[in-house]
Amino acid sequence: MSKRKDIVPTENEIVMRDDEFIVSKTDVKGRITYVNTVFIDFSGYREEELIGVQHNVIRHPDMPRGVYKLLWGAIQEGREIFAYVKNLCKDGSYYWVFANVTPSVDVNGTTIGYYSVRRKANPRAIPAVNDLYRRMLSAERQAGARDATTASLDLMQQVLDEKGMSYEEFVLSLQSV
Repeated sequence: MSKRKDIVPTENEIVMRDDEFIVSKTDVKGRITYVNTVFIDFSGYREEELIGVQHNVIRHPDMPRGVYKLLWGAIQEGREIFAYVKNLCKDGSYYWVFANVTPSVDVNGTTIGYYSVRRKANPRAIPAVNDLYRRMLSAERQAGARDATTASLDLMQQVLDEKGMSYEEFVLSLQSV
């Protein structure tokens, strides 16, 4: 399998159809345990290249650390989260998704992994999300590696405070514009 760092992002966007859903499951450490055929088709990886690999194999470099910190924080607390995510394909292409990530629990209520269903991101929402994520990445670069995530989340919170919304309210409102 090609290593993610060897993949050169391109400007080639792949757009999901309205009726497509990308589904994956991971263990509690974020290693992929299941992918559907739509995930395979979009990512460009074969199933055997994905199973057992960290889900961040498809992380696009345009995604701020702060978004993932927010996402992991929510699911590790047992809450579902909705998020816009730009993913990287094996060939360098990218695709935007509107993701819903939830904890998977056993009969005792213990988290055993995470389940994610991604659908087509509202194309009218992408400019606003892209602008926020670009600003977050800039804040991360300016802060340096040690403080990048905090700077990114602080900027996101500032933007959300100006809008009078939580992140979830923000992304759900964008999905319905």
